[in-house]
Amino acid sequence: MTIRAPSARLVRYAAGVWAGAGLLTILPLLPTATACELCAIYSADSARGTSSAGFLFTVSEQYIAYRTVQLNGDELPPSFLDRYFRDTSITHLVPSYNFSDRLALSVNVPLVRHHFRRLELLPAGTAEEHGTEFGLGDVSVIGRWTAFALNKMDHSLFINVMGGIKTPTGDADRVRAEVEKDRALDAIYGPGHNHFVSGVHEHDLTLGSGSLDGIFGLTLSSRWKRWFLNGQFQYYLRTEGEAGFTFGDEIMVSGGPGGYIWLGDSGTLSLQFNASYDSMARDQINGDKLNSTGWSGWFAGPQLSLTLGEHFSANGGVDIPLALTNNGLQNVPNYRVHAGITFRF
Repeated sequence: MTIRAPSARLVRYAAGVWAGAGLLTILPLLPTATACELCAIYSADSARGTSSAGFLFTVSEQYIAYRTVQLNGDELPPSFLDRYFRDTSITHLVPSYNFSDRLALSVNVPLVRHHFRRLELLPAGTAEEHGTEFGLGDVSVIGRWTAFALNKMDHSLFINVMGGIKTPTGDADRVRAEVEKDRALDAIYGPGHNHFVSGVHEHDLTLGSGSLDGIFGLTLSSRWKRWFLNGQFQYYLRTEGEAGFTFGDEIMVSGGPGGYIWLGDSGTLSLQFNASYDSMARDQINGDKLNSTGWSGWFAGPQLSLTLGEHFSANGGVDIPLALTNNGLQNVPNYRVHAGITFRF
């Protein structure tokens, strides 16, 4: 797979993002942080639950519009395939408990919604389907251990190691149905034939994978006065799930620099430029790799974070694709929007 330059449409999307991220250029003009401002930053760490024991509850939302059709990394010219799409939103309910400033446990309960229109190949011909899938996704349990912690008034550094499991709690009927249709079509056209006739596949609409998967991660957050640099690495190790279907392993790397643009006794507001790389390997059915699965992409965009007092924090951001590559025929993201709030008790 090769990384391709962004299309003109994606460049137009990105232009608005760079304009917002350009606010970072005015930060050096702000006064140097005073002791009171550094106190506000120090309190903000507590509001995000990174520096003390206690219970936290987070609600976050991610929305992804899959409306660009690509074939082997190339965006297709306008055609009838443009009518087929997938809009996915996932609401994450995450209760967490910090046993100490170094050890924590979180449970991620996702509510998944797919709104879609797709075309599929059946033994009797093609059929169009549209509608909405909504329900509980795969629940994850994740532990966090702080391997290194330094938290001073004017600087800080945290390195966290994470690990956990994703359980098969979501409905995997869509995966089972795709495997059954794939076997029926193999009997007609022969094994190895590409059965995808649009960029929205049935397994894309599943609520769960039917598999027990491993989750591994590493995060780093550093700060010097009003400036900070954050980064994270995540790896999802997939196992065989519903009806012999195995989703591809996934790697996600993200992070970037930022700064505090408002510091007060009652809270803080920060702006970060965030870049990310996502890569998912090809899916498999009974060990055979599917040609129209697997993709990689680079994204970038701004993220705002707000804290009020020591018990509330919120964040929101947008990710614009700069380069996307994929195998076969797939709908790929036009953009990703995410936001969340956290209450610390």
